[in-house]
Amino acid sequence: MKTRTVHTCVECGTAHPKWSGQCHGCGAWNSLVEEQLASAADQSASTGAAPLASVDLLGDIDALLAQPQPTGIGELDRVLGGGIVAGSVTVLGGEPGIGKSTLLLQLLAWWPGPTLYVSAEESPQQVRARAERLDATRPELWITADATLAGIIAAIEATEPQLVIVDSIQTVTDPNVAGGAGSVGQVRWCAQQLVAEAKRRNVAVVLVGHVTKEGALAGPRLLEHTVDTVLSFEGDRHHALRVLRAVKHRFGSTDELGLFEMTAQGLLGVPDPSKLFLADRRPSSPGSVVAAAMDGQRPLLVEIQALTTPAPPMAPPRRTAQGLDTGRLALLIAVLQQHTGVRLGGYDVYASAVGGVRLSEPGVDLALLVALVSAGNERPIAEDLVVIGEVGLGGEVRQVAHVARRLAEAARMKYARAIVPMSSPEVRGIELIRVRTAAEASLVANPSPRRERVPS
Repeated sequence: MKTRTVHTCVECGTAHPKWSGQCHGCGAWNSLVEEQLASAADQSASTGAAPLASVDLLGDIDALLAQPQPTGIGELDRVLGGGIVAGSVTVLGGEPGIGKSTLLLQLLAWWPGPTLYVSAEESPQQVRARAERLDATRPELWITADATLAGIIAAIEATEPQLVIVDSIQTVTDPNVAGGAGSVGQVRWCAQQLVAEAKRRNVAVVLVGHVTKEGALAGPRLLEHTVDTVLSFEGDRHHALRVLRAVKHRFGSTDELGLFEMTAQGLLGVPDPSKLFLADRRPSSPGSVVAAAMDGQRPLLVEIQALTTPAPPMAPPRRTAQGLDTGRLALLIAVLQQHTGVRLGGYDVYASAVGGVRLSEPGVDLALLVALVSAGNERPIAEDLVVIGEVGLGGEVRQVAHVARRLAEAARMKYARAIVPMSSPEVRGIELIRVRTAAEASLVANPSPRRERVPS
C-alpha cells in the first residue's frame, strides 16, 4: 500500500502538505507532526447508495436511557453529575503515578454489572496484584492485555460488558493505520472506532489519556471534541490529596470538584476537605492566614502561609509560590509597597497554599496579602479570623463570587470573624469586618507596625 506524508496539527487536526511553524487552520505554533496516510489512489471508492440511517421522532426517544448509573464512588459521582451514562465515552487524563489506574480499578470493583479492563500498559498479573491490595476483585471483571483495536473490539463482543476501561488510548494500535502507537493518526483513528462501538452497543467506555508536561492531554485536540466527557486527575505525588475535575461534560456541569486522599487501601473520598486542610494548622505562627476559597461550586477553607527573609547581598530577591500563582504574588507585593508602606524589596518572599491544593481564583488575594504583612511584622493573625476578597492594583478590596457560601463554610468550621469586602452580605454565626482597601485590611489583621529585624 502506497502512503503519503502529511503534517497534522495536534490542536485542530488540519493536514498540511509540508511542515510549517504555524498551523494554517487554528494558528497554533509548533503543533505540526509528521503522519503517514494512504494515498488517494489506494483508497477504495464506495459504490452504490449508502444505506438509510435510523430516523426517529425526538418525542419517541426514551430519555431514561441517558440517566447516569451511579459508580459507588461519591466524589466521582459528584463530578459526573450522578454517575456514568450508558454509551458515553470519557477520557481521564493525569500525570504518571497520580492514581488513575487505582481510581478506575476501584470503579470496576463497585460497578454492578459485567466489566472489561483493557490493560495495554501492564500485565494481567500486575493488575491482579493491585486489585487484591485494593480488595477490588469480583467475578464479573474481565481483563485483556491485547493492545490492538481488533482485539479490544473482539473482547467486547465476547464479554458483553456494561463498562469498558482502556488503559491507555496512547498504546492502542491498528495495523491498517500508518504510524506507531501514540501517533496522531493511531490515537485519532482508534479513539473514533471505540466511540463508534460505544454508541452502537450502548456501552460506557473510559479511556485513559497521557498528558504533556504542560498538563494538557497528549495527542490530537480532536480527541477531546470526539468524546463526551474529559476528566482531569491532578495532585502532587508528595501529598495525599488528589483533585478530580471535569474539563468537558455533555451530561452535566463542569463546576463540581472531587477530592480524594491516597491511602494504602486506595483512593478514599474526602467529604470534608476544609477539615483536612486545617487539621495540622498552628494558629500562633506569623504569616499563617485562613482563606475561604471556591473551587468550582465547592467552598474550601485553606491555610495560606507566607515567609519573608532578608535577601543575600548583591542578589535579586526571590519570589516563590507553591499552590499559588507566582505572578499574583509579585503583584500583591507591589500593591503592598505602593499602598500600605510595607517594604519587601530587600526580602526573599515565599508563599504556599498548604495541603497540596492549587488556588488560582482571585478570592484569596486579600488572605495572601494579610499573610505577607503578618510575616513581615512577625505577629500572628487571630486564631478565629478568616479572610476573603480580591485586591486591585489601586489597593482596593473587591467583591468575589459566592461570598455567602464561603462565609457559611467558615461559620460551620467555628470561625467567629471574617475580613470581607464592603458589599458582603450578612451570614448568621460569623461577625463581618468590612474593609475598603488593602491598607485597612492589613491594619485590622496586623495592628502593630513592621518590626525591623536585627542580625543576631
